[in-house]
Amino acid sequence: MQPEVQALIARSNRLGADPTTTNYAGGNTSAKGADTDPVTGGSVDLLWVKGSGGDLGTLTRSGLAALRLDRLRALVDVYPGIEREDEMVAAFDYCLHGRGGAAPSIDTAMHGLVDVAHVDHLHPDAGIAIAAAADGPELTKEIFGERVLWVPWRRPGFQLGLDIAAVARANPQAVGVILGGHGITAWGATSDECERNSLEIIRSSQAFLDERGRAEPLGPVIDGYEPLPTDERRRRAAELFPVLRGLASTDRPQVGHFTDSDVVLDFVAREKHPALAALGTSCPDHFLRTKVRPMVLDLPPTAPIEVVIARLKELHASYRDDYRAYYERHAGPDSPPMRGADPAVVLVPGVGMFSFGANKQTARVAGEFYVNAINVMRGAESVSRYAPIDEAEKFRIEYWALEEAKLQRMPKPKALATRIAFVTGGGSGIGRAIAHRLAAEGACVVVADRDAEAAAAVAAEIGTTDVAVAVAADVSDGDAVARALRDAVLAFGGVDLVVNNAGLSLSRSLLDTTEADWDIQHDVMAKGSFLVSREAARVLLAQGMGGDIVYISSKNSLFAGPNNVAYGAAKADQAHQVRLLAAELGGHGIRVNGVNPDGVVRGSGIFAGGWGAKRAAVYGVPEEKLGEFYAQRTLLKREVLPEHVANAVFVLTGGELSHTTGLHIPVDAGVAAAFLR
Repeated sequence: MQPEVQALIARSNRLGADPTTTNYAGGNTSAKGADTDPVTGGSVDLLWVKGSGGDLGTLTRSGLAALRLDRLRALVDVYPGIEREDEMVAAFDYCLHGRGGAAPSIDTAMHGLVDVAHVDHLHPDAGIAIAAAADGPELTKEIFGERVLWVPWRRPGFQLGLDIAAVARANPQAVGVILGGHGITAWGATSDECERNSLEIIRSSQAFLDERGRAEPLGPVIDGYEPLPTDERRRRAAELFPVLRGLASTDRPQVGHFTDSDVVLDFVAREKHPALAALGTSCPDHFLRTKVRPMVLDLPPTAPIEVVIARLKELHASYRDDYRAYYERHAGPDSPPMRGADPAVVLVPGVGMFSFGANKQTARVAGEFYVNAINVMRGAESVSRYAPIDEAEKFRIEYWALEEAKLQRMPKPKALATRIAFVTGGGSGIGRAIAHRLAAEGACVVVADRDAEAAAAVAAEIGTTDVAVAVAADVSDGDAVARALRDAVLAFGGVDLVVNNAGLSLSRSLLDTTEADWDIQHDVMAKGSFLVSREAARVLLAQGMGGDIVYISSKNSLFAGPNNVAYGAAKADQAHQVRLLAAELGGHGIRVNGVNPDGVVRGSGIFAGGWGAKRAAVYGVPEEKLGEFYAQRTLLKREVLPEHVANAVFVLTGGELSHTTGLHIPVDAGVAAAFLR
């Protein structure tokens, strides 16, 4: 790897790891240098620049675009003007050096046309606070003199690259610029110098805000809008989140993220927050992810929950009307269709911020960007007045043809994308297999298990907390179940797909079955499934988005085997719950179905816990041969594994059986005595 590229990646990773420097996937960096042309054998000058959609903090060589500098700069001679500057992005492809690497971003011209070896373009909160201040040009002069200059707002593109290059050329003493309404750009002869100049701009901006900023720039705290105590706040958030998720999913299903950081709670408690929120964000990276403005609740946190929910529904209807009007005010004949009128960010005083997106990461990042926006508003208001770019310019960015093309290139969502699954007994065996399969099909998964460590291990196997979280849950305890569902709601915004899988079994004859044996099996499977379904139904009904409840019952709910009275009766209870709840919840679009496995020995938590040895003794076979024994008594002569049960759960919930409810699917390799009839 060329030394310039090594230095570029290291610099990028350092800058991207610091949230005060730039936000997730925001900004770009570059380096210029020479390499050998494999065709001519001669030297060729190149630009390496972070490609479209990448993140500085995790940038690798594959995330860079490599372009021939002579060809890139020759584009100046064929530039058709600002009205057609979007065409230049396609022209960048003709400047690429070799195959592979990332696609060049809209900011490529900025990096290539500035005649300095290293360039950083970043979106630091402190820098944007100056860039979005009404007195931005004057403040830039006051802070930096002639060392950093002001460039008025211009949409990212080729012309902005020309503007910055002209400023750098005319001002050899300058080390960077403040881009009005946008961010900063800095440069240097070496990678270290460029990084120092970037950090100088950011730190000098922050120092100015700290030293010159007035106290309480967002106004005084509104009486009664102070944050609720932590436990009360999170309970209120869990009550509101499913309602908000349902509203935010009016046009298309969304996943949610909740933030109750001090920054957010202070903002929504302050006098100026309604007016500032209405102005919207400024930096293009911000409003592309948060939409033109958030939805803001105008009630104190102590208002009764019914009143709050009613008001949120009114505000949502108004938000949709306003967003549609915004679109119609600015859309032209060539504008992409309106993408949806629901808010991406909802602010609730005293409680926090709810953000939404097509997946958990998108929802989380939207919230992170709005925190950046709050910091920008506070900074600008502390030394001037927050003055973001106007609405028409925001529309041009939000409905940019290039942005639309990027969205159209995204891969087709998986079958369970945007769905939130809650799997009990998910720490081992069948539950673990189900959790893995649902996640592989795009679902966010909450792994619930009495064994918190086992649940955490499975969640970690699946991935980050953007795709799976663990909750401790003894399903026989109503309070524990309620807490687990609240945790699930706070993690992802709600629940769509519930799998009642937790179970255990004690193989004893009627006379040897004690009351305790009977009670524990019914508490976990019959009562536990009821408690989980009841709490989940509260969430499903509040969302108004339909949903699925799946019971992992058993062949034994139908088949009368020996030494199995407590287990078989509990499973029969579960099986009838499927029918009862299918009848009760169908009117709300909630489907309830069951899976009847049998003979799942390998990988089964129940069999590993002693049940296998006892069943093997009943049938007179060695325990290690029990799976083979079960397989040989089936019609298909095949052993059933946890993955086969997981497959059935996916078939029931993946969309192909959208009109099926009250069904039990046998996954037993064919046991005629357990046929449904």
